[in-house]
Amino acid sequence: MKRVRALLVILTALAGILAPLSAQEKSNIDAKPPTTTLKVQVTIAETDGEKKVVNLPYTYYLRAGEGGPASPWTKLRLGSRIPVYVGKENAMQYLDVGTSIDSRAYSSENGRFDITLNLERSWVEGDVLIPMEKATAQTTDAHVGPFREPIIRQFKTELTLTMRDGQTTQSTLAADPLSGKITSITVTINVVK
Repeated sequence: MKRVRALLVILTALAGILAPLSAQEKSNIDAKPPTTTLKVQVTIAETDGEKKVVNLPYTYYLRAGEGGPASPWTKLRLGSRIPVYVGKENAMQYLDVGTSIDSRAYSSENGRFDITLNLERSWVEGDVLIPMEKATAQTTDAHVGPFREPIIRQFKTELTLTMRDGQTTQSTLAADPLSGKITSITVTINVVK
């Protein structure tokens, strides 16, 4: 009987010691992975030779999780709806032009972050020479040859960058095939403390 009581006392003591440890382990397992808030600045710049034509900065905050499909997208939309005449009866249709940025971030190794960025920009450029058909010297047809009308230009990129706190990266550099202007995308991230 004494042995049974001694064994019960030892088991009760062990249960008293192990219970807080198992609760502590459970709380560590149930704890959500830490998230980091990033301040992201995306700058779209356009140059024509040495002359800077456009400099568009966009700043927003992004939550960087531990990865996976649960990481939220941050979306930024800025633009206008412009009228475009279509058809023979001067029917009007509105088109969206502007900038759309979708991004999300994952914490990576060594304090780095994987930033996924989907960027789309469209804009109206007026009085651009549009060639219709190659006109010959003998042709006097008014419908053949160039005409001047506004056009809608477009730029799209989808990319993933691995960056650290305070880093600035020029991620994309592209030339417009009609105008020859160079568009560049620069991304800067800072951890919000």
